[in-house]
Amino acid sequence: MAAPTVELGAKGFSLPSTTTYSIANSLAHVEIDSSALDKLKPSSSSSSLPPSLIPSPNPNPRFLPPILSRAAIVVFLNKLLSSDSSVRRSLPVLLQQTLSLSSGFDKIDFSSPAALLHSLCSITNTDVSTVSVSPEEIGFFETSSSAEVAIAAILDCCATALIRVSDAVAALSCEARKADLAAFDLPVSGDGFSRKDDADVAADIKMLLFGSKLAGKNDLPVFLQIPSSFGLFREAVRSLHACVRIELNSSVKLRKPTEDGNYGKKASVVDLVWFLAKPMKTMAESSFKRAELNIESIVDEKVRSEIDSLFRKQCVVFDGFKKTFHSIFVDYMEGDDSIAFLQGVYDLLVKLREILAWEAALAVFSIETDDSIEKNRGDALVNAQTNGENAKGDKKGEKKKKKKTLGKGTSAILQLLTDQVANCKEVSGDKVATLVEWVGDLSKYFDPRDSRLEILVAKVKEIVESNEVRRLPKIPKGTRDFAGEQMAIREQAFSTIASVFKMHGAEALDTPVFELKETLMGKYGEDSKLIYDLADQGGELCSLRYDLTVPFARHLAMNNLSAMTRYQISKVYRRDNPSKGRYREFYQCDFDIAGQYEPMLADFEVIVVLNQLLDKLDIGTYEIKFNHRKLLDGMLDICGVPAKKFRTVCSSIDKLDKQTFEQVKKELVEEKGLSVETADRIGAIVKKRGSPFEILTELKAEGSKFLENSGSVAALGELDILFQALKEANCLDNLVFDLSLARGLDYYTGVIYEAVFKGTTQVGSIAAGGRYDNLVGMFSGKQVPAVGVSLGIERVFAIKEQQAKDRNQVVRATDTQVLVSILGKDVISASKLVTPLWNANISAKMKVSKRVMDHITFAKQKAIPWMVLVGESELASGVVKLKNIELNEEITISREDYVEELRKRL
Repeated sequence: MAAPTVELGAKGFSLPSTTTYSIANSLAHVEIDSSALDKLKPSSSSSSLPPSLIPSPNPNPRFLPPILSRAAIVVFLNKLLSSDSSVRRSLPVLLQQTLSLSSGFDKIDFSSPAALLHSLCSITNTDVSTVSVSPEEIGFFETSSSAEVAIAAILDCCATALIRVSDAVAALSCEARKADLAAFDLPVSGDGFSRKDDADVAADIKMLLFGSKLAGKNDLPVFLQIPSSFGLFREAVRSLHACVRIELNSSVKLRKPTEDGNYGKKASVVDLVWFLAKPMKTMAESSFKRAELNIESIVDEKVRSEIDSLFRKQCVVFDGFKKTFHSIFVDYMEGDDSIAFLQGVYDLLVKLREILAWEAALAVFSIETDDSIEKNRGDALVNAQTNGENAKGDKKGEKKKKKKTLGKGTSAILQLLTDQVANCKEVSGDKVATLVEWVGDLSKYFDPRDSRLEILVAKVKEIVESNEVRRLPKIPKGTRDFAGEQMAIREQAFSTIASVFKMHGAEALDTPVFELKETLMGKYGEDSKLIYDLADQGGELCSLRYDLTVPFARHLAMNNLSAMTRYQISKVYRRDNPSKGRYREFYQCDFDIAGQYEPMLADFEVIVVLNQLLDKLDIGTYEIKFNHRKLLDGMLDICGVPAKKFRTVCSSIDKLDKQTFEQVKKELVEEKGLSVETADRIGAIVKKRGSPFEILTELKAEGSKFLENSGSVAALGELDILFQALKEANCLDNLVFDLSLARGLDYYTGVIYEAVFKGTTQVGSIAAGGRYDNLVGMFSGKQVPAVGVSLGIERVFAIKEQQAKDRNQVVRATDTQVLVSILGKDVISASKLVTPLWNANISAKMKVSKRVMDHITFAKQKAIPWMVLVGESELASGVVKLKNIELNEEITISREDYVEELRKRL
């Protein structure tokens, strides 16, 4: 079949890595699109080369293997044709002529623009004096990083194919070695504790092994590592692919080559390939170990010994991989030669293919020579004797041993490999020679140059996707399901929180889960990037709410309300990176007081509410850190920070609970533009921390710089009133005056506070809030002062759940008090007994089963304290048995009195 033709420069054309690989391997011809050729500038008639393009003796020429050399040329040509600058025809035509050749690519010198030009002319038999080319045009090869991008494209194409290949080979090894499928029972959650790629690998291989009667016995570490090592490889390949897809087709302007002029492109490509090389090494190591285990699975002891001896000699492949891996990294760190580094990683990939070929061949050989395995096909490869007897020779009445079957996916892959690679050769005669032949065939088969590889990749994809219905559904990262005991803890906490809010006269409010985007933007400072935007549904740009405070302010403004005490317990959404205690969907419990009141009156009540909440939730030791936004602004003014940088500097200071001051200082100087002296002055003040009146006295002492700032003086006066009031309410014990507290949100104007749990469970901040007098005015122009607090209930739940575990508390998932147990299948009797309990407002559940232990076990699992037991004798006598599960005591009572008796005992 004739090789296809690729027209570079055609309208809408983009060069993928697969096409780059095909051209690099002479599997496709290159032409320049006629319209693209017409856009090129005519070549000038000048016959003299610029001095910079006259070659000088070069002791260090740069030659590449033919495949990489062709790839570099095609990328260079594509970039010239897609350049925004004017390019003359001569060079693109010369490059196209070069690509039409079948040899000579190992003679192209890429060491300099002049060397490149002259070597191109040499292999195409072109007189260099007839080529009209500028230093910028030929130098474009370097400035566009064409060589680096080309090698990365080759890596992308080959590595992408190996994703499916490695899955298939690992699945066959699992069958050969009878690996434990538990290695692929990877829990998938949205809390950031599991990696998506790891979970996808586990699910894919599990689908390939679906139905296997072999896998499930050996929990060897090398199989347990498959999801994590393959997952990292997938992640690295995906990142490289995204970069290569852009770099292959990005437009670059012509300019003279300058030192490090293309460093950004080279650095990004090298970084991603570096990221790819490490999981490649891990995959090679694990594949080599699985190959060794596959040898151990070969049934015939003599053959196993011969193959083991052969494989030990072949260890040079793996040793070569390790040496190459070490040398390319050392050489790159010492010499910074990006092309040599990328070429080295490509060599590693070729070696990885060879190692995978050995693993695959040994797995297939082990399975094919094992007569106890059903191959599920008519033409078996193995010419094996069944102990010298066939079915007719079996003794009469003797039962043949049932063969074990492969998984549906692995069976199909085995059939494909044996048909296409082994060519249905029987494993007979010199079995070792057959194995070696298989290894060679598979090594070629795993190269994208082999058209058969597409069939294997498609088959693996088909198997995985056809089994999609059997995959367990997943939830997005940063989200969680709650059920049973967790929901019981949550409901109890919500009830406690709502009761405290109501005790202070708050009314409930519910707002839409999404708001107009314009409502939310400009309220959260640098955190605005965490807002979830929704797709345009027809004219209104909307976003999921980030918190409950801004929607509350919008509600006040929209309804022209000047005063309101409200609470809201609802979910909010943040496009954050999930981690322990940090989610993308979580509840907030807000209490806010809006309206004009005496100074510090509303602030005082909000702080009391926060104290009462944390005390009634019984979470243990906590502290509430205090500061004042005006005091913070005064501090920044005193330290010499420009007023326009107050908010952005506050965002940096707000990180002091997670970072050292040296880290924050670096951000203030390098990113926020402060001088080192200014940052040091800030550091000296934010370290102040202590009891409220202690720090307040220090800040108000004679000579204090804070007394020279009007905003700070007002803040100190307000805090004095607040602390005095809190002292009278006995709420000062857990309060700490902390000048490092900044609260990065833009809308705070007065007192700010944050509650932190001090116990062993590391959850960080559990509540925060402050005064925001201008937020409502942002919507309506009418200022409605407000102050509030938001409880991070998800972190409180984490504390409560850990407490329940530590105290061995039994948390009941339901309020069921009585289990009506019918010893039999009489649903009618069950309904007659349970209905009076429901009518008496007694929480009850019914169960019918002949086995009494089924009832007792169910009651214990659900922590149901009482049972009403009724069997045939009780039905005949008109009585029931009441059983106390905890005390294991029973009493018999008449049908007429059991409801009243249970009411008394409950």
